[in-house]
Amino acid sequence: MDERFRAFRFTIHESRFTVRMKVLIPSALRSYTERSEAEANGATLAAVLADLDRAYPGIRFRMIDEQDRIRRHIRVFVNGEQVRDLAQPLAATDEVIIVQALSGG
Repeated sequence: MDERFRAFRFTIHESRFTVRMKVLIPSALRSYTERSEAEANGATLAAVLADLDRAYPGIRFRMIDEQDRIRRHIRVFVNGEQVRDLAQPLAATDEVIIVQALSGG
C-alpha cells in the first residue's frame, strides 16, 4: 500500500459524535415542543430531561418537582418499561416516552 494513502485512515471515536434519542412528548407538553416527538441526548434520564429543557425551556419543571423527583402525574417509559429514577442509565438507541396520567371521574 502506498504510504500516501496510509495517512488517510480514519478512526471514529464514539465520544466525538452524539446520537440523539427519540423522546415522545404528551399532548399536555406539546406547547413547549410544538410536536409529538423531540430528540435529546444524555447518559441518564436526568441528562436527557436537562437536554430537553435546554431546547425547550420550562419543560423539565412540568415533569420534575422541587425535590428533583418525577411528578406524580407524569409517567416515563424507557423501551416500554416504566422508570421512576432520574439516575436511570440510557443508551443512544433507547426510546423515551413521557406520558401524563389522566384523572377525573
